[in-house]
Amino acid sequence: MTGNLEKYQLNIGGEWVDPNSGEWFESYNPFLGKPWALFPRGDETDATRAVDAAYKAFTEGEWPAMSPTARGALLRRLGDVYAAHAQEMGEIEVADNGKLIAEMAAQNAYVPQWYYYFGGLADKIEGAVTPIDKPDTFNFTLHEPLGVVVAITPWNSPMLLTAWKLAPALAAGNTVVIKPSEFTSASSFKFMELVEEAGFPPGVINVVSGYGAEVGEALVKDERVRKVAFTGGSMSGQRVYETAAAGLKKVSLELGGKSPNIVFEDCIVENAVKGAISGIFAASGQTCIAGSRLLIQESIHDEFVDKLVAFAKTAKLGDPMSMDTQVGPVTTQPQFEKILGYLDVAKEDGAELALGGARAERPECGDGWFIEPTIYTGVNNQMRIAQEEVFGPVLSIIPFKDDDEAVAIANDVVYGLAAGVWTQSIERAIEIPKRIQAGTVWVNTYRAVSFVSPFGGYKRSGLGRESGQDAIRDYMQTKSVWISTASEVPNPFVIR
Repeated sequence: MTGNLEKYQLNIGGEWVDPNSGEWFESYNPFLGKPWALFPRGDETDATRAVDAAYKAFTEGEWPAMSPTARGALLRRLGDVYAAHAQEMGEIEVADNGKLIAEMAAQNAYVPQWYYYFGGLADKIEGAVTPIDKPDTFNFTLHEPLGVVVAITPWNSPMLLTAWKLAPALAAGNTVVIKPSEFTSASSFKFMELVEEAGFPPGVINVVSGYGAEVGEALVKDERVRKVAFTGGSMSGQRVYETAAAGLKKVSLELGGKSPNIVFEDCIVENAVKGAISGIFAASGQTCIAGSRLLIQESIHDEFVDKLVAFAKTAKLGDPMSMDTQVGPVTTQPQFEKILGYLDVAKEDGAELALGGARAERPECGDGWFIEPTIYTGVNNQMRIAQEEVFGPVLSIIPFKDDDEAVAIANDVVYGLAAGVWTQSIERAIEIPKRIQAGTVWVNTYRAVSFVSPFGGYKRSGLGRESGQDAIRDYMQTKSVWISTASEVPNPFVIR
């Protein structure tokens, strides 16, 4: 089925080109369960061509001659162009990954803020004059770009997570090769049209699609690449880390999560119920920050579960392009099968099914890859569904007695990306987040992100931070410059 499918090309060095392999592969619309586009199957040759273009753009021509102020203006221009196409970008992503248009339209309308923010930050990264302890010596520092950066992005929020990497990388003066997920590359190709409209020099940004083993690994291995920014699964991230280490490259990794969403007895129950729903059923649970472990204080456990199940039962499944749909399909068929497998695991481990637990067979779901919103009670923290990232609409409820037990359960996983706390106690609101091993802790809210606030994980949830002022430092290196003002060189055989 290839006749009516949109056929994309790679974008390397400012040109639209066919893949070296001469092959394309089908991308599926997860709501229809059918192919809707053809993506080019890049390989090692394409990876090398893209790095060639990025390296050339970094070392010669317009980009390295551009002042930080001019780079910032170009980034802000990109933000303007993106804003004008945000709705279109959202619709492309819905066709590609099946997430709700209500979320993807809003998310893509927010994406330009990263280009505005880092565009404004580009000429505000200052070096320093060091009050050096050596006589007749002047010392100062410079912050300089690394060179070629590879950005590897996932299938759940392609353009948002591209912006998290691309905006600080460009603001710092680097050039970039984007390797989008093989499942959701369409928006990255459309994005390159916006890059051209904004006026970026050729080769500053490049896009090569394909499979990780064929193009992603080649990009990470290329000796001219100085940093890899990756968002994805923990095992893939570990492989990227190991491969990049051989070339002593900088790496930032935003990986998996098994986030605890902790409900204390003094919470506003209605708000906490909504927070639990948001944490796991929004985006069909396909977010690394999903609050997939709901920790409920024993004194309110039964009441809370009843209200939660009643609320979850009202969730409207169906066409993600409809504004009133609340739960869409799973993005990929392999992920759909994986989630179904975890439902079997939960049953085998003795978890008690309170809701869902199967493929959604509703007429409004058509042939799409839908999982019923699923809630398990009677879960202990050692069960696989409490320890392993399911990445789907599957919630594990774990009771706890007091603050100490809640914190112990929250921290008893290999991940540490995010957490939620629901309480009306100012003491708990301040003290509990300090004790939780996670890069982001939300109190009385969930799934909030911003271009000004750093985001990243503890433990196996990753390395480095994205967004905020911290992010741009990860795309720069510091140089120390020494100038002697002495009239005579001292003893050359002795270190100064």
